[in-house]
Amino acid sequence: MAKIPVLEIFGPTIQGEGRVIGRKTMFVRTAGCDYRCSWCDSSFTWDGSAKDQIKMMTAEEIYDELYRIGGDYFNHVTISGGNPALIKGIQELVDLFDEKGIHSALETQGSRFQPWMRQIDDLTISPKPPSSMMKPNLMTLDEVIEQCVPETLNLKVVVFDDTDFDFARDIHHRYPSIPFYLQVGNPYLDGEYIENHTARLLALYESLVDRVINTSDMNDVYVLPQLHTLLWSNKKGV
Repeated sequence: MAKIPVLEIFGPTIQGEGRVIGRKTMFVRTAGCDYRCSWCDSSFTWDGSAKDQIKMMTAEEIYDELYRIGGDYFNHVTISGGNPALIKGIQELVDLFDEKGIHSALETQGSRFQPWMRQIDDLTISPKPPSSMMKPNLMTLDEVIEQCVPETLNLKVVVFDDTDFDFARDIHHRYPSIPFYLQVGNPYLDGEYIENHTARLLALYESLVDRVINTSDMNDVYVLPQLHTLLWSNKKGV
């Protein structure tokens, strides 16, 4: 059986982002990413700082750990990273979720496609904006989106500044038929607890809401906070 590089398994908690915001879920966080976003809140998945914590696990081992931690208190699992779309071996895990009646979610930047992504129930593709210091290949993004199941797909862009907002607008108009979510960025990443974190993030969220309200060609979008950070600041494992 294929083995998957796993850094964290935790929950039950709630999903903080995208179309499934507020959804009760478990998390499986994989190691490895092909991006190096400047504001990444999970840089430990790729910067080597947590390499000693990586466990190579089979699909069965991951499911057993999910059940050990979550018991009967979940029926939804979010596969997170890093970028899990780099990992071909997740196919066996998704097959097992289907067999067990577990719903699944995935967020990826759209730089790689895996056939198992067609089985994901809640698939979020999140192209990275200019503030990330990464430059998405839009031709590759087109190819990835074309291979996904439309009914499961949504797009999300994180916004930190005006340039990010313009990028988000371009992405939305490039794929106008796909449900589109804007999410305010979290620039306050210094430690697990940030003083007045909720108030600071809500002020940024209000500013983004105002921007969308006053933009005539963004009438179909949804504007979200980062819900888990409002509740728990930057605490890991929630």
